Amino acid sequence: MDQLLLTEVAPRDGLQNQPVRIATADKLDLLSRLAAAGLTRIEAASFASPKAVPQMADAEEVVAGARRLDGVALSALTMNLRGLERALACGTPQVATVVAATEQMNLRNINMTLDQATAVAMDVIGRAMQAGCGVRAYVAVAFECPFEGPVDPGTVVRLAERFAAMGVDEVVIADTIGAAGPAQVAGLLRALLPSLPPGRVGMHFHDTRGFGVANAHAAIEAGIRRLDASAGGIGGCPFAPGAAGNVATEDLVLLAETSGLATGVDLHALVGAVEFAGGLLGRELGGRAMPWLRRRFASAARDGR
Repeated sequence: MDQLLLTEVAPRDGLQNQPVRIATADKLDLLSRLAAAGLTRIEAASFASPKAVPQMADAEEVVAGARRLDGVALSALTMNLRGLERALACGTPQVATVVAATEQMNLRNINMTLDQATAVAMDVIGRAMQAGCGVRAYVAVAFECPFEGPVDPGTVVRLAERFAAMGVDEVVIADTIGAAGPAQVAGLLRALLPSLPPGRVGMHFHDTRGFGVANAHAAIEAGIRRLDASAGGIGGCPFAPGAAGNVATEDLVLLAETSGLATGVDLHALVGAVEFAGGLLGRELGGRAMPWLRRRFASAARDGR
């Protein structure tokens, strides 16, 4: 069966901007539950400045603990060389780095121009690869910027091509504020895929306007088989005004199951992990399919199945 490769980002993208501080032990418990549900690609932490992202201050401890999980390919976000040094020092096997596709997004968030931010990312990629560390390179605000509006697809394609030319494991196109629709996703991929093979391209969607699953389906139809997702739909970039939660992992697993794609994920166990995360955050979590999934599993339990 054709396979859909999901990268679970709840432990990083999902938790980074939560108002409730989550203990390291609880983060590791969540990681363990996600792995037990069959998620084998997990972004565990961010090596950002603890002042900028306090929720990620324990990145070293989280990565060290998560490395004990069998069969899980771990990654962590590193925005600059300092972050990369921290990631390498604790044995992070794969890092992710990000460049926003517009001048204003870079200037407002990291006080760099697009060219400067790209140069830093290229340096991070080069040094990570020299150290034998895998790399996932993100192009953020690939469809719309909260400061500049619609983004030129040509800029996104050029950035993606530069990252791919360096030999990164995966180039990820991110709809950071959830502004795209299926037609925009299909259009950008038509421009991108002639120069990058689909197997090296991932997509990262947010569900701000309710199009997260539809956009994922458009990407799948275009040949993409690598998608980011967040259990329970939690997350959102704290530095991008208007960014809502990520597309929910359970929604994409259900989409895959109805599309003839294997994920290796046990939906029942995944729902349990979502419930655990909701307990940590003090609120009910779940993607668009969660009410139906809860009814499905409750009915099965009553029937002894």
